[in-house]
Amino acid sequence: MLLRILAPLAVAMALILQAAAAPAACYADYKAKRDGGPLQLHYGVIELPQNLCNDAAARRAEIERRLAADGWTLLSVVSTFGREGLDERRGSASDYFLRY
Repeated sequence: MLLRILAPLAVAMALILQAAAAPAACYADYKAKRDGGPLQLHYGVIELPQNLCNDAAARRAEIERRLAADGWTLLSVVSTFGREGLDERRGSASDYFLRY
């Protein structure tokens, strides 16, 4: 009798927890430049919507749009990765770690 009551409850709880789980994170590291005076270069890490992680053209367009707001031009997207790649890139990206 108790199993009949608890089994559906356990299934319901599992579905609730699955729905509440955060979507997988998507990040990209990139290189950018800014002209108009001495050439400036930077390496950065940016968080992207999950739906852009597997679409190279859309991913590039989104990064270009965000950088352009501060006068930067995207040179290249180095790679895309999940949360597990953030710590190893934090020092290299410095001021441009998740800035855009």
